[in-house]
Amino acid sequence: MAFEYEQQQALRILEGIELGTMGTAESYGLLRDADPTLVYFILTWLRERYRPGQPAAEAITGRVVEICRAHPDVTQQFKNGQSDPVVSWFEDAYTYRDLDARGFIALVVEKLEG
Repeated sequence: MAFEYEQQQALRILEGIELGTMGTAESYGLLRDADPTLVYFILTWLRERYRPGQPAAEAITGRVVEICRAHPDVTQQFKNGQSDPVVSWFEDAYTYRDLDARGFIALVVEKLEG
């Protein structure tokens, strides 16, 4: 599988935040080293999948907010990644909520690395 390592790392970030298996410092370390567009994609996928009122939404949103408060440069990465043309391509062709974590990560990593 192409880009297997990159996909594993991206999925590790997403699931670490989603499932709460990583603390703020570990999540930050991985996000800090990630492509800003990937940071945008991961945080947006979490926000879209876990809207207010859904089970686990409060916990997941709380983890994202905690990371961003402790490390404001993640917020800057998010903003920088938002302007990447790949984001427009994805958002025109797909809906975040329609893709599971693995499928989403495989798709965006392949596009970013391709």
